[in-house]
Amino acid sequence: MTREAPALLHILQADDIRGQILRFGITGGLSTLIYSAVYLPLTLWVFAREHAVYAVPPAFAVAVIFGYVMHSRWSFKGQGAERRGPRQQLQFVAVQGTGMALNALVTWIGTAVLGLPGWAPLLPAVALATIVTFILNRWLVFA
Repeated sequence: MTREAPALLHILQADDIRGQILRFGITGGLSTLIYSAVYLPLTLWVFAREHAVYAVPPAFAVAVIFGYVMHSRWSFKGQGAERRGPRQQLQFVAVQGTGMALNALVTWIGTAVLGLPGWAPLLPAVALATIVTFILNRWLVFA
């Protein structure tokens, strides 16, 4: 095991903001994979190409449910545990919806306004949505 691995493991287990950011990133990555695992088959085999947008709500719902469970029990473990319930769940969905809207806005500006290829706004859109949803989750949902 390298010297960096124990340090990373220590940060992963920490209850401070460094641990939360690392756990948030891992959970977000897994949520993205889950979203893709629902979205892509629906767009390939269920909905016609021009109706691919219909695959977004079910994929978003599955990813949000997974994300809430993981963020509330792992990413922000112990933080906001006394507030769990319908209100916190609705706040989480609203925060995730904000992230999805920011992602869509950056993608629209990049492709429709600036004329960039579809892949170009991906990194800035995901980066902005990740930063904003982390802040909102940490100080609003799991405060």
